[in-house]
Amino acid sequence: MIYNIAMYLVQLGVAIAAIFDHKVRLMWRGERAAFKTLKQKVDPNAKYVWVHAASLGEFEQGRPIIERIRLEHPEYKILLTFFSPSGYQVRKNYQGADIITYLPIDTVTNARRFLRTVRPVMAFFIKYEFWYNYLHILKHRGVPTYSVSSIFRPDQIFFRWYGRAYSRVLKCFTKFFVQNEESRQLLAKIGITETEIVGDTRFDRVMTIKSLTKQIPLVEAFTTPHQLPRGGEPAEQKASPRGGCEGVFVAGSSWPPDEDIFIKYFNEHPEWKLIIAPHVIGEDHLQQIISKLESTNTQHPTPNTRKIVRFTQTTREEAAKADTLIIDCFGLLSSIYNYGDVAYIGGGFGVGIHNTLEAAVWDMPVIFGPNNRKFDEAQALKACGGGFEIKNYEEFASLMDRFASDEAFLKESGSQAGHFVKDQAGATDKVLASVAL
Repeated sequence: MIYNIAMYLVQLGVAIAAIFDHKVRLMWRGERAAFKTLKQKVDPNAKYVWVHAASLGEFEQGRPIIERIRLEHPEYKILLTFFSPSGYQVRKNYQGADIITYLPIDTVTNARRFLRTVRPVMAFFIKYEFWYNYLHILKHRGVPTYSVSSIFRPDQIFFRWYGRAYSRVLKCFTKFFVQNEESRQLLAKIGITETEIVGDTRFDRVMTIKSLTKQIPLVEAFTTPHQLPRGGEPAEQKASPRGGCEGVFVAGSSWPPDEDIFIKYFNEHPEWKLIIAPHVIGEDHLQQIISKLESTNTQHPTPNTRKIVRFTQTTREEAAKADTLIIDCFGLLSSIYNYGDVAYIGGGFGVGIHNTLEAAVWDMPVIFGPNNRKFDEAQALKACGGGFEIKNYEEFASLMDRFASDEAFLKESGSQAGHFVKDQAGATDKVLASVAL
């Protein structure tokens, strides 16, 4: 079969690429160690629920499922697998799963060996994961297998004339829990009717993140006396988004093309507090950001010069006097949005925008670049008035000027974003209500 030949070629290609690329080398070593890990850790008397996520984003979609099963059904153990190092390396110590490992390449030999070792009683594949051999063997063994938060588009291979043979892999699933009506209709056209529109479990995840958010004293010092964090007081008692400055702007997961736009604006508008949490936290990128801030500042003499501090290299006292805070570490962004008035989500001038929901859940408007068409939540945020697409500096500057001058517009935009997230929550409940645990 062409697919199996391709998988063996992929396996060979990964081994060769591992010689030259650190990330690929991590994956190659991880896959080779997977069977050893399973042999050491699998309890032959336990009942395993297998959850597979390609990378970190898919893990966040699967996490609500994992944690609900763990809480409500302790009789099961959880096996969590990743394909990408960006998922495994970050979550390899996650306490919500009993075993965490890479998923070996989808060859017939690997799939048989993997499933013979684990013998899962149920499997969840998150969003886009459709591994032909694993899925066919699961079906052959009668293991209930579900696709969660999946989303389909007409240009995918399953719906092309040349992909009809491969589309048979979709019939291995017991049920699809899809995000939207288009996905349901596309599956129906190829004879798959065991579907349910439940939405996206990421909405449940960001609601949970919000409920667990803790205050970050240094960021609180940076934003005070501007405002208190949104989680620290009832909505009707929130401080005004004006407290001696126009507001706090949080740029999350930013890339250089994003930074070229918003840094220019804030160097010309020192009345705004600016928090930058770049997607790539490497010293070269951090110095590039600082250089952009400082190079523009040289054209604007005091008092326009911004005082810049880095999260890991400053104190609360210094942060309180600064007006630009660079987050040079991981793990804080979802909580930092709590302190903002307006958020910018990076990636829209490159491969695609990052997570808009982590910001929107805090009742704040979100701005992003033009590459957002494949993100349903971005389209919905634009439609409800809580999200804003910008294509260039002029559009960004015009929008920010309006936020600064029209407080009612700022408040209403944030309210619409927050309501959108809350209204879409509940996918996890729908999935687990349909699963025979």
